Order: sequence, then C-alpha cells, then structure tokens
Amino acid sequence: MKQNRITKLDPVIFSNSDSPHPIDIHVGQKLRERRIRVGMSQEKLAEATGVTFQQIQKYEIAKNRVSASRLFQFSILLNVSVDYFFNDFNPVEYDDSHQGLSDNKQEAFVSDVRMREERKVLDAYFAISNEKARKSLLKTMKTFADS
Repeated sequence: MKQNRITKLDPVIFSNSDSPHPIDIHVGQKLRERRIRVGMSQEKLAEATGVTFQQIQKYEIAKNRVSASRLFQFSILLNVSVDYFFNDFNPVEYDDSHQGLSDNKQEAFVSDVRMREERKVLDAYFAISNEKARKSLLKTMKTFADS
C-alpha cells in the first residue's frame, strides 16, 4: 500500500498561523480582480449576496475567509467558474517562510498596501477605454516584468 509522503508544501495547506492563509489571500485578490473587471462595486456585490460591503472588503483582504457557498454565489454573480478563484495559485511560492514573522501585523500591512496598489493599477488600466492602447500597455508591462 502506497503511503502519502509529507512534502514541503504541507505547511501551506495545513497552516495554523494567525495571519491570513495564502490561499485566502489569493482568493480575495481574485475576487477583487474579477469584481473590478466586470465593473461591479463592493456595494452591489454585497447587496446581491446579502452581506455588507465591509464584509466584501474583508473577503478581499483575506481578513475573513470566504465560505464554499459564498464562493459559489460569487462565481455566479461574476460569471466565472469556482475554480477561477484558485487559478494561478502556486503553493511553491508559499513555503513555511511566511510563518513566524515577529509581527503578524507587519505581514498584514504589507499585504494591504500591495492590494491597494494592485487596485490602483487595475482601476487605471480599465479606465483606458481604447482597447488597443490597453493591450499595448499590458505588453509593455509584461516586457518590464520579464526583464
């Protein structure tokens, strides 16, 4: 009988840290990204799901975890499959080095700052009405990222 082996990924999957779990952070980022992409406000998404817009904010910054049933609602309202929220998650990026920071608030602050910056980038990107210009900008950004 083949036994399951413990791997380096296990701390990511079975984290007991007080800080947000990397998967919750990823799901929150994907939720925010998709909500913005379809042009839906936090208020409208909240109203459609029967929660407050503050709760949507908490989901997006991974302060609160999204339940399976709520994730299903989001997938319908945002016109994506449930697995969309897990796409591009790479557990290898999250080894156990995210654990044990001397100050969990510092990690949450860095995550919050990053999410605010990502929001500004997404807002600016989608504010460009010319599709050709948007695609050109995206190509330029990818070139910089690859260098």
